[in-house]
Amino acid sequence: MRRWILALLPVLELLAAIAPAGATRVKDITTVQGVRDNQLIGYGLVIGLQGTGDTLRNAPFTEQALKSMLDRMGVAVRGVPLRAQNVAAVTVTATLPPFVGIGSRIDVSLGSIGDATSLRGGTLVVTPLTGGDGQVYAVAQGPVQASGVNVQGAAADLTQGVATAGRIPNGALVERRVPGSLEGLDRLVLELNNPDYRTAAKIADAINAYTQTRWGRRIAAEQNLRTVLLHKPASVGATRFLAEIGNLEVEPDIPARVVIDQRTGTVVIGQNVQVSTVALAHGNLTLRVTETPTVVQPNPFSDGVTAIEPNTMVSADEAGGKLAVVNGTDLQTLVHGLNRIGLKPTDIISILETIKTAGALQAELIVQ
Repeated sequence: MRRWILALLPVLELLAAIAPAGATRVKDITTVQGVRDNQLIGYGLVIGLQGTGDTLRNAPFTEQALKSMLDRMGVAVRGVPLRAQNVAAVTVTATLPPFVGIGSRIDVSLGSIGDATSLRGGTLVVTPLTGGDGQVYAVAQGPVQASGVNVQGAAADLTQGVATAGRIPNGALVERRVPGSLEGLDRLVLELNNPDYRTAAKIADAINAYTQTRWGRRIAAEQNLRTVLLHKPASVGATRFLAEIGNLEVEPDIPARVVIDQRTGTVVIGQNVQVSTVALAHGNLTLRVTETPTVVQPNPFSDGVTAIEPNTMVSADEAGGKLAVVNGTDLQTLVHGLNRIGLKPTDIISILETIKTAGALQAELIVQ
């Protein structure tokens, strides 16, 4: 045991040397090409609702599905009109993880597609879930968990959350595996979650520094800003190899980027954003229109009538157009300069867009 620990010390020292402060593990910023989730979908019925299900007259597909289910169970309902309100038609969706085995359980989500008002307290009957190829990969069933509440009365109603959507934890059994395996592969590809040339090069350098000591050769090569190619050593399996590589740490490079969400007024400024020296003048023009109608009374003993004469006053006020010089050499200087002018988020959005148009914003501007 002591000999094994002494042999491992150089590798541990190498990991400590190549892991910079504030670094991120490789497995947190990359994914293995080909190892992905698969989407499943199905159509089912939720039963046992307390009068909050579909109105069968308005949702004929619910009645058809209910009759088909009863027919398969040996109950003859053809030609018999159904008036039940404790059944709702739903769309069931699930995500099939990679390499999941037959018999494993996965979570499912479901939502009403009829005029049901709530799925609370219902139970999903057996529902096959199919993939994009039309094959059945899982079967879902179980009690529905709906967190929303929808209560209606004669003069008032209360709605909290979404009562027509819910989920079933571990509600589906996997019946078929997705073909694919990492065993026997000599070449693996890592895909960056945030593509960047420098980050890809850093990942390749960190992996090569580790494998040079671990296996005596360099195995990684950056292909482009998105992928890093790995040549797996023959002496180690794919799972253990990816486990060792994924635990290495690198410091990803952050691009200069400003993201603006105009709907919520959110502004996110990246660390490397720089602004050339510019002068900013920002002011608001406020127009006020005041209506003060005047009542005019006729002279005594005259045939006149009381009238209302309009009286409109229009005024304009332009508030504080401050002129300031912003020299955004870094993020802190930029934020300090914008706060010094006393701007609101909506004003900052307008200024950043204008600075970008002027060519002084040295960053990518993304408006959502």
